[in-house]
Amino acid sequence: MKRVKKSVLLWYSPREMYELVTAIETYPEFLPWCDRAEVLERHGDGVTARLGLAYMGVRHAFTTRNQHVAGQSVTVQLVDGPFSLLEGTWLFHELGKPGNEGKACKIEFDLGYAFASTALETVVSPVFDRVANTFVDSFVKRAEQVYGVR
Repeated sequence: MKRVKKSVLLWYSPREMYELVTAIETYPEFLPWCDRAEVLERHGDGVTARLGLAYMGVRHAFTTRNQHVAGQSVTVQLVDGPFSLLEGTWLFHELGKPGNEGKACKIEFDLGYAFASTALETVVSPVFDRVANTFVDSFVKRAEQVYGVR
């Protein structure tokens, strides 16, 4: 299993960053590898969504069940796709002192994944490794586009 762990401090609120991560339908607008994103089902505590990966000639789709805790976290679990394992967590921690709440946050992103076969590992892993390692940076850039540079 491969693992990507990233954290970043930002001048955006946990709520703002949470809303970007949970706006799955907008992913093709700013994730260069994402050619389609569809919410298949809405649950009381999250969604089931399907993302299309199209990067460097590799095309695959995968479905995840995402559990949301509003403004605090998103937990991702594999439903189907080229993986034998895909699990991830976004955590949004408020930073600030009394009277200055909601002005900054720390994001922690933790993603573990493994592919269903050696052939998929050989073909898809180099692409997905690159995608996974730029995921947080893509959301930081999106925050700047949506909320302005802070």
